[in-house]
Amino acid sequence: MLIDQAEIVVAGGGGGNGCVSFRREKYVPRGGPNGGPGGDGGAVYLVADASLKGLNAFRFRRRFEAERGRHGEGSDRAGHDGKDLRIKVPPGTVVRDAEGTILADLSRAGDVVLVAAGGRGGRGNAVFATPTHQAPREAEPGTPGEERRLRLELKLIADVGLVGFPNAGKSTLISRISSARPKIAAYPFTTLEPNLGVVDLGEFRTFVVADLPGLIEGAHQGQGLGMKFLRHIERTRVLIHLVDVSEMSGRVPENDLEVVNGELRAFSPELAGKPRIVAANKVDALADRTRLKDLQARCDAAGVPFHAVSAVSGEGIRGLLEEVWAVLAARGNAAAAGSTAGPCEAVRAPGSESAGREGPGRV
Repeated sequence: MLIDQAEIVVAGGGGGNGCVSFRREKYVPRGGPNGGPGGDGGAVYLVADASLKGLNAFRFRRRFEAERGRHGEGSDRAGHDGKDLRIKVPPGTVVRDAEGTILADLSRAGDVVLVAAGGRGGRGNAVFATPTHQAPREAEPGTPGEERRLRLELKLIADVGLVGFPNAGKSTLISRISSARPKIAAYPFTTLEPNLGVVDLGEFRTFVVADLPGLIEGAHQGQGLGMKFLRHIERTRVLIHLVDVSEMSGRVPENDLEVVNGELRAFSPELAGKPRIVAANKVDALADRTRLKDLQARCDAAGVPFHAVSAVSGEGIRGLLEEVWAVLAARGNAAAAGSTAGPCEAVRAPGSESAGREGPGRV
């Protein structure tokens, strides 16, 4: 089971207390103060690790604390600093505070963000000695570490997103074009969690496809599972809109197209504005070719690329994938020409991954 949301509490380690101590040695009757400072507490970092695919590690453990600093000691010995705590999260994790403000977007493996600073160690009595106050008996306590409640939200990183009604054939398509093996059956059902697959077209041309649960009317208001997973395609560069054109669905293909488009617009105008390719699926089971022609005419009028395919027989699949690669290559070159972003060192601007809307038209 993929867990893509989690709430955790992180706390930096407290600083160690300063020490009150006096030098006591034979033949040194007035040795003076020699209490050392406490060590600083460890900090908490979140690190994007490519080996993780979900937030399952936070299913049962919700609190994470870094090591506290050791207390200072006599003979001017400082306490050891606490060890930092580095928490691994999958790439694509968005970090928010309790109020919902985005603190960081760890979109690439190796991105790191500080989420809770450690406390400072207190000073020992040695630093308070003055010519008029030669035997101070005061020392500072260590300060507590920073504590925060965080909301982690995973947005899968994929190049292409598959959208459409339940039972439109998205799982069958991703199983044919990649090595992903989602559940497929001869009876109606919908995918319950996203699936990722890598498409290899040869000649070092590969891209990642995300298969999402089917959308139904009212998904943006919480009906069905669609809204819960729509954020996973916010990072995609192209959408493949799969439409069931067979008579078995009992629906009109053009209506299905408009319903899904409406749900995407209601969820996020930026998501609805992504380049889109319409794939009319299940043409192998189509008896009335008028249904296919009407849908194609609608797409042609809107300037949207259209492909008639069968995920079961493989008809039209290669042409669809070549079209997807052409769009990805065009958008990739444009992004490379205008991108100067470096590794994540602080908070990234939300929505930066959706810049640039050139590409195929919209229905």
